[in-house]
Amino acid sequence: MKMPDKTTPDLNFSPKGHYIGGKWQESIDGGTFETINPSNLDKLGDVPDATEKDIDRAVTAAKSAFEEWRRVPIAERALCLENLAQRIDDHTEELALLDAVDAGNALSGMRGDMEWTAKTLRYFAGLITEIKGESSSHGPRHLNVTRRQPYGVVAKINAFNHPFRFCAEKAAAPLAAGNCVVIKGSEQAPLSTLKLGELCEGIFPEGVVNIVTGAAKAGQALVSHPDVDRIAFVGSVPTGRAIAKAAGETLKVVSLELGGKNPIIIFPDADPAKAATSAIKGMNMNRQGQSCSSTSRVFVHESLHGAVTEELVKQAEALPIGLPWLDGNEVGPVVSERQYERILGFISSAEEDGAHCLTGGGPPKNAELQKGFFVSPTVYDRVTPDMRIGREEIFGPVMSVFTWSEEESMLEAVNGVEYGLTAAIVTNDLAKAMETAERVEAGYVWINSTGRYLGAPYGGWKQSGLGQEECFDELVSYTRVKNINMRW
Repeated sequence: MKMPDKTTPDLNFSPKGHYIGGKWQESIDGGTFETINPSNLDKLGDVPDATEKDIDRAVTAAKSAFEEWRRVPIAERALCLENLAQRIDDHTEELALLDAVDAGNALSGMRGDMEWTAKTLRYFAGLITEIKGESSSHGPRHLNVTRRQPYGVVAKINAFNHPFRFCAEKAAAPLAAGNCVVIKGSEQAPLSTLKLGELCEGIFPEGVVNIVTGAAKAGQALVSHPDVDRIAFVGSVPTGRAIAKAAGETLKVVSLELGGKNPIIIFPDADPAKAATSAIKGMNMNRQGQSCSSTSRVFVHESLHGAVTEELVKQAEALPIGLPWLDGNEVGPVVSERQYERILGFISSAEEDGAHCLTGGGPPKNAELQKGFFVSPTVYDRVTPDMRIGREEIFGPVMSVFTWSEEESMLEAVNGVEYGLTAAIVTNDLAKAMETAERVEAGYVWINSTGRYLGAPYGGWKQSGLGQEECFDELVSYTRVKNINMRW
């Protein structure tokens, strides 16, 4: 059997600096950091490390461009988004490879990310004409109208699990609404973030899109900058809380898409194989479970426990794990050593707490994968709500099985975590499905399906976030209302 090629493929891309004001600029102090391939620890390049001065430079460029961009006719703004979508289509393979190598996500999944991103840009381009106000009259020779106007400078701070998609997709709504953006991608997978700058060249006026790379200090400088009017963050709950607290000092408007500890509830009338397939698919294994929407808590009725767990093990063990840039592999490495050690720490705690490992439970045995940050798809049984793996977000390929018999206690356990992002329900009883959907504390609920749809509001309850995305509400959230009273 031919061994897979462990050599990092040629990415044909080298960072040229931050993309600020339509130009490539090194960090003012010359600082950089390394980005590595998590599959084999090869160095991929040196990336500029933004300081407070670099952030100020990017925000200043965005503020200067705003007065021009806000006056660009909406049809022209829409065309800019359409043109960027076309460039993404034209560079899908290159972008997917960048994220597969830099973040460890499966190539097939990253192709899907590029397709979704282009669709999102076109979706918001088509929605631009729906940014409308209202009118009313309160007497003769009187008219009251409202107008929706952009904020100005919007800061977008993104996570590592969808490196390119988050940076490009989540800039669509603020740009459509007439804002300028400063984007900070994740320092753990920064290459495709900077590639976005190349794709934006010649499409947007200088300063409308600005892209910086850096660690927490760059994010802190962006959040606290006095000329940033609106902040959107995708990432962990602790960081989201810190951003909300810092933004509160100057009353900046904030939207947060944070973590999840999401349940999939399997009722006794479900087909065990199909239910297990939904659970595995919902875990987003092509990103190693590194997804805030992953269905990591499997609540299975006791009558189906044996059949469902058998299928979970069978399907988890059938997932091809290997180098993510090779077609056919579905599970790659987690993004960093820090993430790797964190996941292994949860696995150790599961053993100590008495959970029963059905499959996985550590790195794979394949010799060619020992150098990277690979964790085998893992399924734990006999999990209880008081265990760490039962209540905390792992952000890795680890599933926990809870067995239930009584519906009220099951729902209590389902809702007994601080998160409320997604939930999935598997049953053929529509009445039961709708009743359960009403009672679960989550912002996005699937019934007998998984997947997302443009136009369907996506957002969390409780500690899983603030605001809605991927819908009209997201677009108008990047505008503020001005009321105008007229009398003649």
